[in-house]
Amino acid sequence: MSAEATAPGTSKVLVPTMADAVVQRLRALIVSGEFRPGERLVEERLSEMFGVSRPPLREALRILQRDGLVQSLPRRGFIVIPITAEDVREIYSLRFALERMAVELGMPVLDPKRLQPMRDALEDMRVAAEEMNDEAAVEANSRFHAALVSLPGHKRLIDTYEGLRLQLELCMGYNLKFREQMFGDRKDMHPRHAQLLESIETGDKEAVLYEIAHHGNASLLENLDDLIGTGG
Repeated sequence: MSAEATAPGTSKVLVPTMADAVVQRLRALIVSGEFRPGERLVEERLSEMFGVSRPPLREALRILQRDGLVQSLPRRGFIVIPITAEDVREIYSLRFALERMAVELGMPVLDPKRLQPMRDALEDMRVAAEEMNDEAAVEANSRFHAALVSLPGHKRLIDTYEGLRLQLELCMGYNLKFREQMFGDRKDMHPRHAQLLESIETGDKEAVLYEIAHHGNASLLENLDDLIGTGG
């Protein structure tokens, strides 16, 4: 997907293609909720939005289809992958299970440097909230939780979580917008994650497990059928 470039005396470097850039931008718009599940992705509109021709745009859409974020329908073209209330429940229940396993295996954290990716993501979360940047908020949220799962250094656990990550980002985007509608403030994301990180830093495993189980998703999960529908 990426072009390769080399310079004399240097190792091979991957140079992002135009399709790569479109993938990143379109993925961010989908996971932040700007394009909603089931929404048709009109190629003419997207070409104008991103300033690209149809070939790299279609390549990007095929990549996102492979990643499970878009779907191709006969005579309709591409749509954002539909997601039901039951899908969201399954995605979150699996995330909870994987994070609980990471906590059981990875705490206490003996090397403080292992927590730096979580600290960096937390700061990015704070900035995103101040700037009201939903895309950056979802991305920082995703990095925070991926770093949490990485604490025990369990490769298969990390791989399993990564396979769920894009779907999780879709749900995070839903949750962000829902909490803003319900509570009128998107800035609660930072303090919730700050409290979780503090419990990890102090080695309070029971507090961490409690916070994971009550991590600001309960209201969303309780209202999913009204928000999304059952899809049945």
